[in-house]
Amino acid sequence: MAQAGARLGHQAQDSCSPHPPQSYNELRGHNFTLNATFDEIDQVNKYDGLIIPGGRSPEYLAMNESVVELARKFSDSAKPIASICHGLLILAAGDLVKDRKCTAFPTLKPLLIAAGAQWVEADTLAKCASDGNLITGVTYLGHAEYIRLFVEALGGSITGSDKRILFLCGDYMEDYEVRVPFQSLEALGCHVDAVSPKKGAGESCLTAVHDYEGEQTYSEKPGYDALVIPGGRASKYLALNEKVICLVKEFMSEGKLVASVGQGQRILSAAGVLKGRKCTAHPTAKLDVVLAGATWLEPEPIDLCFTDGNLVTCASWHGHAEFITQLMALLGIKVTF
Repeated sequence: MAQAGARLGHQAQDSCSPHPPQSYNELRGHNFTLNATFDEIDQVNKYDGLIIPGGRSPEYLAMNESVVELARKFSDSAKPIASICHGLLILAAGDLVKDRKCTAFPTLKPLLIAAGAQWVEADTLAKCASDGNLITGVTYLGHAEYIRLFVEALGGSITGSDKRILFLCGDYMEDYEVRVPFQSLEALGCHVDAVSPKKGAGESCLTAVHDYEGEQTYSEKPGYDALVIPGGRASKYLALNEKVICLVKEFMSEGKLVASVGQGQRILSAAGVLKGRKCTAHPTAKLDVVLAGATWLEPEPIDLCFTDGNLVTCASWHGHAEFITQLMALLGIKVTF
C-alpha cells in the first residue's frame, strides 16, 4: 500500500507543505467549521479518544491550561490519543510524553527529548509511531497509517479491504476531494492508485482549495474494484480527454463502483453514462448532469451524497464522511469495534 504523499506529490498550496531539510510553506487552506463548544466539554468519559492536529495552532494552544488539562484527562483515563506534526507541543506541555515513544515534525525533536520522550527518528515525512494508547505522526503525508493505528487503538478491526481503487486526477483538482478520500481508503487497507493523462508515477498534480463564500461562488481500469473522480477545475479538461472517457465507460459498463465528487460529474456527463441515473453534483455542474439525461438531485445541503446502483455522487468535499461511508458499503468494507 503506497503512501498518499508519494502518490499525490507535495502540492504548492498544502498547508505547511514540507520542503526538507530546512523549511516548509504555510499557506491558507479550507475553513473548518466547529460542531461543539470547548467550554461545554466537561466530561471526558463522553468521548473514546482525542485527536490533536498539527500546524501553528498548537504553539498557542499549548499555553492554554484548559487545553493542556483536557489532554491530561484523556491520558489519565488511558484513552487513545493521536497527535501529529506540531500537535505534540500540547502533550509536552502537559508532561504527557515522558518515557513514551513518539515522533513529530523534525523541528520538535530537541523539545520532545527535553520533555523526556523516546524520540522515534523519521525516515520519511509519512512516519508514524504507536506506543500503547499514544499514536503520533510526522505530517499529513502519513494520514493513512495514522488513521489506521488510531482505529486499532480504539479497538476497531477492518474487514473486506482487499480492494483496488483507481483515482482519476488532473491539475487543479480540488485538494480535499482527492486527498481525503485517497488517504481514507488507504487507511482502510485498500490498494489505491492515482493516475493522470500524460503523467507518470512519481510526477505531481497541482491541487486547488475552494471554500464557499455564500450561495453563489467559491474561491479558488481492469484489475481495479472502483474508480474515484475528484472535483475541481481538472474535470473540465479531463472531460475532453478520450482516454479518460473510455476509462469511465469501461468501469460503468462492467458495473464496477464509480464515485464522483463536486464537478467530477462533468466527466461522467461527457462519457454519456448518466442517462436514467439519479445523481447530485456541485451546483455549477447541474446543466451538464441534466443535459446528460440524469435525474438531478438538488444539493441541499451541500454535503449531499447519493448512491444509485454502482454510482455514488457527492456535491462537495463537505460530504466526505457520508461519501466514504457509501463507498465502504458498496465495496463491502467494514470497521467493527
